[in-house]
Amino acid sequence: MTDGASTASTADPSTLSREAIDRVDPSGQIGDILSLPDHLRDALWRVESASLPENDTSSGMVIAGMGGSGIGGALARAALGDQASRPMFVTRVYGLPSWTTPDTTVLCASYSGNTEETLACYESAGHLGAQRVVATAGGTLAELAREDGVPLIPLPSGLQPRAAVAYMIVSALEVAARCGVGPGMSTEIDVAASHTEQLVEEWGPDSAPGSLAKEIASALLGSVPVVAGAGLTVPIAYRWKTQINENAKQPCFFAELPELDHNEIVGWEGAPDLGRFSAIFLDDSDAHPRLKQRMDLTAELIAPNAVSSFRLQTRGETGMERVISLVLLGDLVSLYLAVLRGVDPGPVNVIERLKSELAKQ
Repeated sequence: MTDGASTASTADPSTLSREAIDRVDPSGQIGDILSLPDHLRDALWRVESASLPENDTSSGMVIAGMGGSGIGGALARAALGDQASRPMFVTRVYGLPSWTTPDTTVLCASYSGNTEETLACYESAGHLGAQRVVATAGGTLAELAREDGVPLIPLPSGLQPRAAVAYMIVSALEVAARCGVGPGMSTEIDVAASHTEQLVEEWGPDSAPGSLAKEIASALLGSVPVVAGAGLTVPIAYRWKTQINENAKQPCFFAELPELDHNEIVGWEGAPDLGRFSAIFLDDSDAHPRLKQRMDLTAELIAPNAVSSFRLQTRGETGMERVISLVLLGDLVSLYLAVLRGVDPGPVNVIERLKSELAKQ
């Protein structure tokens, strides 16, 4: 799973006990992460109960979503890989791509149901006459969908939006299957849930102090992580970044290979002069051989300028298993890092303040 190791002193991973986590995590974010397998299975049931229409003549699919809702679409596209037979695109702005037509299926994904960018896309899709589907736990989006007779995938309430990632991945995959963008993935999703249960045991809070997730979090403490992906792992690298941002309440950045080899790799030469930076490379067991060679060389060249460096690989056979394996690992690392920093992973106060200020304007 990893061929990298910390090059600097790290925190003691033995401090990441269940008791230590509970002291810092009063809202139980760790429980939501450990429930990822159950969320995958529950999501399948919720999509089935929504009785979505079959429309395999769709010209493509757009997933409109922000933050934890939007990343589900990107991860679903990665899991599909070359099984996708038509375009599948994620939009994270106030409108739809210019090529969207009435033949396009638009999945509007907003956990809260009040994300203004997604609501704008819902309205735009309606004006175009596109086939709309909604995935939400409530809010304005649910109200509009019911008024307009738009198919609605009901998500469970009570989660932080970022903790609903399994629901968003499954919703995107199942809508893709029903509109002809990809094959049915229910079997792969169910198998991935069982596979993830094994990884929960291996990396969860009851695992040994030296387990992989605890080792990584301990090595990252006190540094700014930069997470790089390639191919299937690009959206997973972005998920790691956003989870460390929100759970650990600290800066984290992501990059994409091979592009970073044409610019960012040079910037690492000055990293020790500016601060403490850590490098994480997310590899896929099924990646192109040339990408693997690039990742090997890039990690080797950057490591001397990083306080810690890790090379991690997906686990599993199918695209779905491999995607979920590193999503789980990143979510746990971000939670453990929050515990080591002594910060509550739950609240995202600055986001709420931003939304409040925007609502006044």
